[in-house]
Amino acid sequence: MIKLDLTLAERVSALVEAELDEAMQGIDMDLRKTAEAMREVLCPPRKIRVNFSGGIAQDCWSVTRGDGDYRVMYMPVAGYFSLCVESDFGPLDIGVHGSALGCFGSV
Repeated sequence: MIKLDLTLAERVSALVEAELDEAMQGIDMDLRKTAEAMREVLCPPRKIRVNFSGGIAQDCWSVTRGDGDYRVMYMPVAGYFSLCVESDFGPLDIGVHGSALGCFGSV
């Protein structure tokens, strides 16, 4: 269970860590490899503006370093993660949503 007295950034970090820990305890070796790869690019959550289709922008939390093409973001309004593509105008939501590991592994 995630503590209630955490900041939003700490809560997001706890969500990601819980997800990665669960994957590492499982027997699915592909999922474990994906979790290991994601752990290598994790960064402390930081607030960043994400662009959505229709000209909408929203503050989200980056949980992975951008690799030049993609990064995983937490969308607090929706309560789940998103895979964003890097663009000249900042991260752009591409409609891949769900768990942090699921978004990361979809690339």
